[in-house]
Amino acid sequence: MKWMNLRISKKRYVLPFLALTSLFSLKVSSVGKKNSGVIAPVAVAPVVSASAALYENLSLDSLGLSREAYEYAIVGYDRLLKEGKLRNDDILSIVDFSLPSTQKRLFVIDMASGKLLFNSLVSHGRNSGKNMATDFSNSPESFKSSLGFYVTGNTYRGQHGYSLRLEGEEEGINNNAMERGIVMHAADYVNETLGRRQGYIGRSLGCPAVPVGLHKKIISKIQNGTCLFMYSPDVKYLSASKILRQQQQAA
Repeated sequence: MKWMNLRISKKRYVLPFLALTSLFSLKVSSVGKKNSGVIAPVAVAPVVSASAALYENLSLDSLGLSREAYEYAIVGYDRLLKEGKLRNDDILSIVDFSLPSTQKRLFVIDMASGKLLFNSLVSHGRNSGKNMATDFSNSPESFKSSLGFYVTGNTYRGQHGYSLRLEGEEEGINNNAMERGIVMHAADYVNETLGRRQGYIGRSLGCPAVPVGLHKKIISKIQNGTCLFMYSPDVKYLSASKILRQQQQAA
């Protein structure tokens, strides 16, 4: 998959570790006396794209986030941004279901400041698998997680306390999220101690539940129109996602 250049709108991606001199190749032109010593740019192209640089700068690979999950997340984020569906384009959240439930597989990235805000445990649906999530569904009462791109909605207080509504953006893949009651909420079964004891954390009815001690901070940061991507190297999803196919066709 080719790297794409992020669309820079009013926000500027902060990559302090890149020196300006690394962005351009320069040479000295010596054609005639008048032009002798003139510096002329011959390649006006970044050595590394903003998206690739951010992945490296945050050491996301060392934290377990797969490069493929990150690349696909950037594709969908950019697509939703261009379509005007993101009311807050500062934040990109990724759930990497290629990782086991005992590993911190929720990544919340501030795209404006270039910072990783949260790296947390997150649950998958009880019928999606035990420690690894391998089976996904968009069907009500399936008690499985749904992959793909979501736009976060508003918060409310429900059965699980402070929770966050999620709007699925992919027809046939996760568009039933609202009907199914797929939300982000706190759960005491999402904790490292339980994971170590039984080999997997507790599972939900399909919701991406997060630890009790972090849920308010995470939900408050990603609410109201940010991009959330739930990833798995699932062949069925990757071939069915129109968001990803649109970008591949454009490339």
